[in-house]
Amino acid sequence: MKNWRIKVPASTANLGPGFDSVGLALDRYLTLTVSSHHLWEVKALSPSLEEFPSDETNFIVRTALDTANAYGIELPPCLVEVKSDIPLTRGLGSSAAAIVAGIELADTIGDLGIPKKKKLELAAKYEGHADNVGASLYGGLVIACETDDGIELQHIDDLPISVITVTPKEELKTEEAREVLPEKIHFSESVKAGAVSNVLIAALLKQDWKVAGRMMKGDFYHQPYRKQLLPHYEKVEQIADKNGAFGVALSGAGPTIACFVEEEKANWLYYKLHQALPHMLVQNLSIDNKGAAIKSYAHDAAL
Repeated sequence: MKNWRIKVPASTANLGPGFDSVGLALDRYLTLTVSSHHLWEVKALSPSLEEFPSDETNFIVRTALDTANAYGIELPPCLVEVKSDIPLTRGLGSSAAAIVAGIELADTIGDLGIPKKKKLELAAKYEGHADNVGASLYGGLVIACETDDGIELQHIDDLPISVITVTPKEELKTEEAREVLPEKIHFSESVKAGAVSNVLIAALLKQDWKVAGRMMKGDFYHQPYRKQLLPHYEKVEQIADKNGAFGVALSGAGPTIACFVEEEKANWLYYKLHQALPHMLVQNLSIDNKGAAIKSYAHDAAL
Protein backbone atom coordinates (compact mmCIF):
# COMPACT_ATOMS: atom_id res chain seq x y z
CA MET A 1 0.00 0.00 0.00
CA LYS A 2 1.19 3.51 -0.77
CA ASN A 3 1.69 6.04 1.97
CA TRP A 4 -0.49 9.12 1.89
CA ARG A 5 -0.81 12.63 3.18
CA ILE A 6 -4.30 14.09 3.58
CA LYS A 7 -4.53 17.81 4.26
CA VAL A 8 -7.84 19.52 5.10
CA PRO A 9 -8.29 23.26 5.72
CA ALA A 10 -10.06 25.03 8.57
CA SER A 11 -13.12 27.13 7.89
CA THR A 12 -15.21 29.99 9.13
CA ALA A 13 -18.96 29.86 8.61
CA ASN A 14 -22.06 32.04 8.49
CA LEU A 15 -20.19 35.33 7.79
CA GLY A 16 -23.04 36.96 9.69
CA PRO A 17 -26.38 36.34 7.96
CA GLY A 18 -25.27 33.30 5.93
CA PHE A 19 -26.49 31.05 8.73
CA ASP A 20 -25.67 27.35 8.22
CA SER A 21 -25.22 27.99 4.50
CA VAL A 22 -22.03 30.03 3.89
CA GLY A 23 -18.51 28.81 4.56
CA LEU A 24 -15.00 30.06 3.81
CA ALA A 25 -11.87 27.87 3.87
CA LEU A 26 -8.86 29.18 5.78
CA ASP A 27 -5.16 28.30 5.73
CA ARG A 28 -4.95 26.34 8.95
CA TYR A 29 -4.88 22.58 8.51
CA LEU A 30 -5.62 19.13 9.83
CA THR A 31 -2.99 16.84 8.32
CA LEU A 32 -2.94 13.04 8.27
CA THR A 33 0.00 10.89 7.24
CA VAL A 34 -1.16 7.35 6.58
CA SER A 35 0.82 4.13 6.27
CA SER A 36 0.14 0.41 6.38
CA HIS A 37 0.08 -1.10 9.87
CA HIS A 38 -0.86 -4.31 11.64
CA LEU A 39 -3.72 -2.58 13.47
CA TRP A 40 -5.47 0.77 13.58
CA GLU A 41 -3.33 3.22 15.48
CA VAL A 42 -3.70 7.00 15.67
CA LYS A 43 -0.62 8.93 16.73
CA ALA A 44 -1.18 12.53 17.83
CA LEU A 45 1.56 14.89 16.65
CA SER A 46 -0.10 17.96 18.18
CA PRO A 47 -0.63 18.37 21.94
CA SER A 48 -4.27 19.39 21.46
CA LEU A 49 -5.03 16.00 19.91
CA GLU A 50 -3.52 13.81 22.63
CA GLU A 51 -6.83 13.55 24.53
CA PHE A 52 -8.50 11.65 21.67
CA PRO A 53 -8.53 7.84 21.28
CA SER A 54 -5.52 6.27 19.62
CA ASP A 55 -7.32 3.24 18.17
CA GLU A 56 -10.20 2.59 15.77
CA THR A 57 -12.60 4.45 18.08
CA ASN A 58 -10.92 7.73 17.09
CA PHE A 59 -13.49 9.97 15.39
CA ILE A 60 -11.53 10.28 12.14
CA VAL A 61 -11.04 6.52 11.87
CA ARG A 62 -14.66 5.79 12.79
CA THR A 63 -15.78 8.17 10.05
CA ALA A 64 -13.53 6.37 7.59
CA LEU A 65 -14.73 2.90 8.64
CA ASP A 66 -18.40 3.95 8.49
CA THR A 67 -17.88 5.47 5.05
CA ALA A 68 -16.16 2.35 3.71
CA ASN A 69 -18.79 0.12 5.28
CA ALA A 70 -21.49 2.01 3.37
CA TYR A 71 -19.68 0.94 0.19
CA GLY A 72 -19.27 -2.65 1.36
CA ILE A 73 -15.51 -2.30 1.79
CA GLU A 74 -13.36 -3.32 4.76
CA LEU A 75 -10.39 -1.00 5.10
CA PRO A 76 -6.92 -2.38 5.86
CA PRO A 77 -5.58 -1.17 9.23
CA CYS A 78 -3.29 1.84 9.13
CA LEU A 79 -1.06 4.00 11.24
CA VAL A 80 -2.56 7.48 11.08
CA GLU A 81 -0.32 10.29 12.30
CA VAL A 82 -2.37 13.41 12.93
CA LYS A 83 -1.36 16.99 13.45
CA SER A 84 -3.51 20.10 13.51
CA ASP A 85 -3.13 23.84 13.85
CA ILE A 86 -6.90 24.35 13.89
CA PRO A 87 -8.06 25.41 17.38
CA LEU A 88 -10.48 22.81 18.71
CA THR A 89 -14.10 23.70 19.51
CA ARG A 90 -13.53 27.37 18.77
CA GLY A 91 -15.72 27.94 15.69
CA LEU A 92 -13.05 27.30 13.06
CA GLY A 93 -14.37 24.05 11.67
CA SER A 94 -12.21 21.54 13.54
CA SER A 95 -14.95 18.89 13.57
CA ALA A 96 -15.82 19.52 9.92
CA ALA A 97 -12.17 19.09 8.94
CA ALA A 98 -12.05 15.80 10.88
CA ILE A 99 -15.15 14.55 9.06
CA VAL A 100 -13.76 15.44 5.65
CA ALA A 101 -10.41 13.86 6.59
CA GLY A 102 -12.18 10.63 7.59
CA ILE A 103 -14.08 10.45 4.31
CA GLU A 104 -10.93 11.16 2.33
CA LEU A 105 -9.10 8.49 4.34
CA ALA A 106 -11.73 5.91 3.41
CA ASP A 107 -11.78 6.97 -0.22
CA THR A 108 -7.99 6.93 -0.50
CA ILE A 109 -7.00 3.65 1.15
CA GLY A 110 -10.20 1.86 0.13
CA ASP A 111 -9.92 3.05 -3.49
CA LEU A 112 -13.64 3.84 -3.38
CA GLY A 113 -13.70 6.48 -6.11
CA ILE A 114 -16.28 8.64 -4.31
CA PRO A 115 -17.29 11.68 -6.40
CA LYS A 116 -16.75 15.02 -4.67
CA LYS A 117 -20.49 15.79 -4.62
CA LYS A 118 -21.11 12.49 -2.82
CA LYS A 119 -18.33 13.29 -0.34
CA LEU A 120 -20.13 16.54 0.37
CA GLU A 121 -23.40 14.73 1.01
CA LEU A 122 -21.72 12.21 3.32
CA ALA A 123 -19.91 14.95 5.23
CA ALA A 124 -23.05 17.07 5.60
CA LYS A 125 -24.89 14.05 6.97
CA TYR A 126 -22.26 13.68 9.70
CA GLU A 127 -21.98 17.42 10.41
CA GLY A 128 -25.64 18.39 10.09
CA HIS A 129 -25.18 21.04 7.38
CA ALA A 130 -22.89 21.69 4.45
CA ASP A 131 -21.23 25.06 5.08
CA ASN A 132 -18.08 24.10 7.03
CA VAL A 133 -17.60 20.71 5.39
CA GLY A 134 -18.21 22.25 1.96
CA ALA A 135 -15.52 24.85 2.54
CA SER A 136 -13.04 22.25 3.83
CA LEU A 137 -13.76 19.98 0.88
CA TYR A 138 -13.87 22.51 -1.97
CA GLY A 139 -11.84 25.43 -0.61
CA GLY A 140 -12.69 29.09 -1.16
CA LEU A 141 -16.14 30.50 -0.47
CA VAL A 142 -19.06 28.11 -0.63
CA ILE A 143 -22.79 28.76 -0.48
CA ALA A 144 -24.84 25.64 0.11
CA CYS A 145 -28.38 24.56 0.85
CA GLU A 146 -30.14 21.23 1.24
CA THR A 147 -33.11 20.52 -1.01
CA ASP A 148 -35.37 17.52 -1.52
CA ASP A 149 -33.03 16.47 -4.33
CA GLY A 150 -29.85 16.75 -2.29
CA ILE A 151 -27.33 19.50 -1.60
CA GLU A 152 -26.83 22.44 -3.94
CA LEU A 153 -23.44 24.14 -3.61
CA GLN A 154 -21.85 27.09 -5.36
CA HIS A 155 -18.10 27.61 -5.08
CA ILE A 156 -16.11 30.84 -5.51
CA ASP A 157 -12.33 30.75 -5.22
CA ASP A 158 -11.01 34.22 -6.03
CA LEU A 159 -11.92 36.57 -3.17
CA PRO A 160 -8.95 38.91 -2.51
CA ILE A 161 -9.46 39.19 1.24
CA SER A 162 -7.82 38.05 4.46
CA VAL A 163 -9.42 37.04 7.74
CA ILE A 164 -8.01 38.04 11.12
CA THR A 165 -9.43 35.73 13.76
CA VAL A 166 -9.55 36.41 17.50
CA THR A 167 -9.96 33.32 19.67
CA PRO A 168 -10.32 33.40 23.47
CA LYS A 169 -8.97 30.64 25.68
CA GLU A 170 -12.46 29.84 26.92
CA GLU A 171 -14.54 27.29 25.02
CA LEU A 172 -18.10 28.03 23.94
CA LYS A 173 -19.97 24.76 23.48
CA THR A 174 -22.07 24.49 20.35
CA GLU A 175 -25.01 23.28 22.45
CA GLU A 176 -24.90 26.45 24.54
CA ALA A 177 -24.68 28.62 21.43
CA ARG A 178 -27.67 26.81 19.94
CA GLU A 179 -29.76 27.12 23.09
CA VAL A 180 -29.83 30.93 22.96
CA LEU A 181 -31.37 30.95 19.49
CA PRO A 182 -35.14 31.49 19.21
CA GLU A 183 -37.29 28.55 18.22
CA LYS A 184 -39.21 30.71 15.74
CA ILE A 185 -38.72 33.95 13.82
CA HIS A 186 -41.66 36.04 12.68
CA PHE A 187 -42.35 35.78 8.95
CA SER A 188 -41.59 39.44 8.19
CA GLU A 189 -38.33 39.24 10.12
CA SER A 190 -37.30 36.06 8.31
CA VAL A 191 -37.93 37.76 4.96
CA LYS A 192 -35.69 40.63 6.02
CA ALA A 193 -33.02 38.22 7.28
CA GLY A 194 -33.02 36.34 3.99
CA ALA A 195 -32.69 39.56 2.03
CA VAL A 196 -29.70 40.62 4.10
CA SER A 197 -28.04 37.27 3.39
CA ASN A 198 -28.73 37.59 -0.34
CA VAL A 199 -27.17 41.05 -0.49
CA LEU A 200 -24.13 39.81 1.47
CA ILE A 201 -23.37 37.23 -1.22
CA ALA A 202 -23.93 39.72 -4.04
CA ALA A 203 -21.64 42.24 -2.34
CA LEU A 204 -18.88 39.67 -1.87
CA LEU A 205 -19.08 38.65 -5.53
CA LYS A 206 -18.94 42.29 -6.65
CA GLN A 207 -16.18 42.96 -4.11
CA ASP A 208 -18.23 45.74 -2.61
CA TRP A 209 -16.67 45.37 0.81
CA LYS A 210 -18.52 48.20 2.53
CA VAL A 211 -21.91 46.72 1.70
CA ALA A 212 -20.70 43.23 2.63
CA GLY A 213 -19.63 44.54 6.04
CA ARG A 214 -22.97 46.23 6.64
CA MET A 215 -24.79 43.02 5.81
CA MET A 216 -22.61 41.06 8.24
CA LYS A 217 -23.56 43.53 10.95
CA GLY A 218 -27.23 43.40 9.89
CA ASP A 219 -27.68 39.70 10.62
CA PHE A 220 -31.03 38.72 12.19
CA TYR A 221 -30.49 34.97 12.42
CA HIS A 222 -28.01 34.32 15.23
CA GLN A 223 -25.55 37.07 16.12
CA PRO A 224 -27.99 39.27 18.10
CA TYR A 225 -28.56 36.30 20.43
CA ARG A 226 -25.05 34.88 20.63
CA LYS A 227 -23.19 38.13 21.21
CA GLN A 228 -24.39 38.12 24.80
CA LEU A 229 -22.28 34.99 25.39
CA LEU A 230 -19.12 36.74 24.19
CA PRO A 231 -18.05 39.71 26.34
CA HIS A 232 -15.06 40.35 24.05
CA TYR A 233 -17.14 40.85 20.90
CA GLU A 234 -17.69 44.62 21.14
CA LYS A 235 -14.03 45.35 21.87
CA VAL A 236 -12.87 43.28 18.90
CA GLU A 237 -15.43 44.94 16.64
CA GLN A 238 -14.41 48.45 17.73
CA ILE A 239 -10.71 47.80 17.13
CA ALA A 240 -11.40 46.14 13.79
CA ASP A 241 -13.65 48.94 12.57
CA LYS A 242 -10.99 51.55 13.37
CA ASN A 243 -8.16 49.65 11.72
CA GLY A 244 -9.26 48.62 8.27
CA ALA A 245 -11.73 45.74 8.63
CA PHE A 246 -14.76 46.02 6.39
CA GLY A 247 -16.74 43.44 8.35
CA VAL A 248 -16.82 41.52 11.63
CA ALA A 249 -18.79 38.36 12.40
CA LEU A 250 -18.88 35.38 14.69
CA SER A 251 -16.92 32.49 13.25
CA GLY A 252 -19.45 29.68 13.21
CA ALA A 253 -21.11 29.58 16.61
CA GLY A 254 -18.11 31.30 18.26
CA PRO A 255 -16.27 32.03 20.42
CA THR A 256 -13.83 33.01 17.65
CA ILE A 257 -14.55 36.33 15.99
CA ALA A 258 -13.62 36.76 12.33
CA CYS A 259 -12.57 40.18 11.03
CA PHE A 260 -12.69 40.48 7.24
CA VAL A 261 -10.19 42.80 5.60
CA GLU A 262 -8.67 43.55 2.22
CA GLU A 263 -5.35 41.78 1.83
CA GLU A 264 -3.15 44.90 1.85
CA LYS A 265 -4.63 46.00 5.21
CA ALA A 266 -4.36 42.64 6.96
CA ASN A 267 -0.95 43.04 8.60
CA TRP A 268 -1.89 46.32 10.26
CA LEU A 269 -5.18 44.97 11.57
CA TYR A 270 -3.43 41.86 12.88
CA TYR A 271 -0.87 44.04 14.70
CA LYS A 272 -3.51 46.23 16.34
CA LEU A 273 -5.64 43.30 17.50
CA HIS A 274 -2.65 41.34 18.74
CA GLN A 275 -1.41 44.41 20.62
CA ALA A 276 -4.80 45.08 22.24
CA LEU A 277 -5.65 41.45 23.05
CA PRO A 278 -2.42 39.69 24.07
CA HIS A 279 -4.30 37.11 26.13
CA MET A 280 -6.17 35.84 23.07
CA LEU A 281 -5.03 33.93 19.99
CA VAL A 282 -4.95 36.38 17.08
CA GLN A 283 -4.24 34.89 13.64
CA ASN A 284 -3.72 36.47 10.23
CA LEU A 285 -5.30 33.97 7.86
CA SER A 286 -5.57 33.69 4.11
CA ILE A 287 -8.27 31.92 2.13
CA ASP A 288 -7.44 28.36 1.14
CA ASN A 289 -8.67 27.90 -2.42
CA LYS A 290 -7.71 24.23 -2.85
CA GLY A 291 -9.77 22.43 -0.23
CA ALA A 292 -8.96 18.90 0.85
CA ALA A 293 -5.77 17.62 -0.81
CA ILE A 294 -4.36 14.09 -1.02
CA LYS A 295 -0.78 13.24 -1.94
CA SER A 296 0.99 9.90 -2.18
CA TYR A 297 4.67 9.48 -1.36
CA ALA A 298 7.30 6.79 -1.17
CA HIS A 299 7.84 5.13 2.20
CA ASP A 300 11.26 6.68 2.74
CA ALA A 301 10.49 10.08 1.18
CA ALA A 302 10.38 13.19 3.31
CA LEU A 303 7.05 14.95 3.62
